Amino acid sequence: MRGLPRMYRPEERLYAFCLRKTKDGIVSEGLSRRYTAITLIGLAAEEQGAARAAAGGLSLHEVCDRLNQDIEQVNNLGDVALTLWAARAIGYPDRSRMWKRLAALQPLERAYPIVELSWALDAACIDPDATEARELREGLARRLLESFSERSRVFPHVLGASGTRSHVSCFADMVYPIHALSNFSRLTGERRALDAAAAAAGKICELQGENGQWWWHYDQRTGKVIEGYPVYAIHQDAMAPMALFALKDAGGPDFSKAIQKGLDWLIYSPEIRGSLIDMDADLIWRKVARREPGKLSRYAQAAASLIHPALRIPGMNLLFPATAIDYEDRPYHLGWLLYAWPSARAEGWDRTGGFV
Repeated sequence: MRGLPRMYRPEERLYAFCLRKTKDGIVSEGLSRRYTAITLIGLAAEEQGAARAAAGGLSLHEVCDRLNQDIEQVNNLGDVALTLWAARAIGYPDRSRMWKRLAALQPLERAYPIVELSWALDAACIDPDATEARELREGLARRLLESFSERSRVFPHVLGASGTRSHVSCFADMVYPIHALSNFSRLTGERRALDAAAAAAGKICELQGENGQWWWHYDQRTGKVIEGYPVYAIHQDAMAPMALFALKDAGGPDFSKAIQKGLDWLIYSPEIRGSLIDMDADLIWRKVARREPGKLSRYAQAAASLIHPALRIPGMNLLFPATAIDYEDRPYHLGWLLYAWPSARAEGWDRTGGFV
């Protein structure tokens, strides 16, 4: 709540893309309607005064007005879905234009990233009484379930994708479908959705690093880790918890100990012998990554695993140790953090891995 006001751009009524640490200090870069929507979702449960302070003194409805004013020009399904989700979360009254835009993007027919389809399903689940939601909700759940590999317990990155990296899925491709299918099951009682969410959750927890790292890239064919780094702070304290809590709330298994293990890594990361949490800056730095040119290890391991699912480039930890810190923070991190840990949940959490 102290970091978010610094990320808000009042002249644009949007949140910045990120804050970045430079030699001249911490600077704001870019704008993001997607991150603005996620921040609204996180702020929805906060006290009105605190939420206003995080939004430059505006009400959350006034910020949502900005997202709604040009919604017909937004061509990204994820951005529209998140705007709709945020609008419902804060009680924004006029969502009709958002629903029309979502339908126009044909989420049931066109190929999309699994993350964006998951956000659309969440939007349809949080707004169950909307006339547009029911058919869309059933169809989106069906698309997610049909894409899920029961053998590997991994979702694909993009539906219908092909190419040299089509077998590579990332952590986001796991947590957002877990979250959405859990909410769908909780709303409808659909057991197949809950079973798929539980299977995927079991997979990421099974593969969790020894020190609590939520690894980054998975092989959709086999369920094996392709490349673990970077390890992102948002995965540790926000995205994994929000998905696993949604699963438990829907009647699925309890992965509280894995959640706590992920938090422990964020508190102290052995790779950097410290923490990404910067109390002086009121920020949480983005990730721990390999010291390497570009994204070499990710592309190299993807290429090797394409040749044979068991093949990996050896010696990456020696050649490119994971000791680099990415000194930026994005508002969607703090937004999802607030969403994952509303006050009642945070206050009831026991650091041994569960609730008191």
